[in-house]
Amino acid sequence: MSAETTAGPIAQDDDSSAGSGKNRRARRIILIIAAAAVTAGALWFARHESYGKYQQSTNDAYVQTDGVTVSPKVSGYVDKVFVIDNQEVKAGQPLVQIDPRDYRAQAEQSHAQIALAAASAAGTEAQIREQQSAIAQAEAQLAAAQADADFANSEVARYQPLAQSGAETKERLSQLRNQAAQANAKLASARAAAASARQRVATLEAQIRQAQAQGQAARAQLSAANTDLQSTIIRAATNGRIGDKTVQQGQFVQPATRLMTLMPADSLYIEANFKETQVGLMRVGQPVSVEVDALPGVEIRGTVASISPGTGAQFSILPPQNATGNFTKIVQRVPVRIAIHVGPETRKLLVPGMSVEVSVDTRSAKGATEQIRREQEQYNRRIGK
Repeated sequence: MSAETTAGPIAQDDDSSAGSGKNRRARRIILIIAAAAVTAGALWFARHESYGKYQQSTNDAYVQTDGVTVSPKVSGYVDKVFVIDNQEVKAGQPLVQIDPRDYRAQAEQSHAQIALAAASAAGTEAQIREQQSAIAQAEAQLAAAQADADFANSEVARYQPLAQSGAETKERLSQLRNQAAQANAKLASARAAAASARQRVATLEAQIRQAQAQGQAARAQLSAANTDLQSTIIRAATNGRIGDKTVQQGQFVQPATRLMTLMPADSLYIEANFKETQVGLMRVGQPVSVEVDALPGVEIRGTVASISPGTGAQFSILPPQNATGNFTKIVQRVPVRIAIHVGPETRKLLVPGMSVEVSVDTRSAKGATEQIRREQEQYNRRIGK
């Protein structure tokens, strides 16, 4: 019985030692967990202050490209369609051909008008050469008439004193005067004929200039006709893929009719719509991290290319008029264009309209707020004076 009494207290001491050991381990674990939590919180706070709070992200962002609307410059029936939906094309590759026969006929007509104008000018030049002979003949006749008139006038002058003295009869003097009058009349006629012949040359030269002008007009029409003829073949303006094709062979099209859309493959970018409260430190050139919904786990790098000069609401078809009716303040969004840096394989998978999530690192402008504040304070003091 004494042995049992002695064993009882020893067993109780072992239980208390085991309990105190467990408590010490629990406290140690709690302290470790608390220290780890404090350390993690401190690290998170330090990272947030130095990095996290400068990351501005949004999922209101989409892949975009400046699509080219393919439209004809001339009207006509579509003769051939060289591409199909979603086909990749190169710059200068033919897409559609419009029936060229009407425009080819216009070009041939302009060629004929040019030839007609050239022939008219050549014929007029031949007339000028003929007229030079007529001028020479008229000048010869003028010289003969001048000689006859000079002789007749000299005879009248010589016989007039003789008739007055009675050495010659008055009838002879009257006859000579009549001959002189006729010679003078023929001289005047010869002068008029020579002047008319010379003026005829000026008229023919004017006709040449008119024919040359007609030729220039025909050449301008030919140039326009050739341009229209070349425009019957619609070519790709840039490398890209064909989308939203609506044109069919045999269809009649008018100028500016949309036939298809060419989506350039080399000009993809992202348009992200950030809240106005996020763009205060956003600057062109800042790095961007992009995650595409279609490529989970793939990070794409980019840079801020430009920031819109107005909110999206300002460029909508019907911009808001907040001065009318009841007003509810709504946080506006500012479109930001982001240039992306991707390889050929990634570029093949990206198509306009895809949803993405972007995060802009604005740390490069973290001192801008304080600088703006100081600048405004200086300005306020200056205008206050």
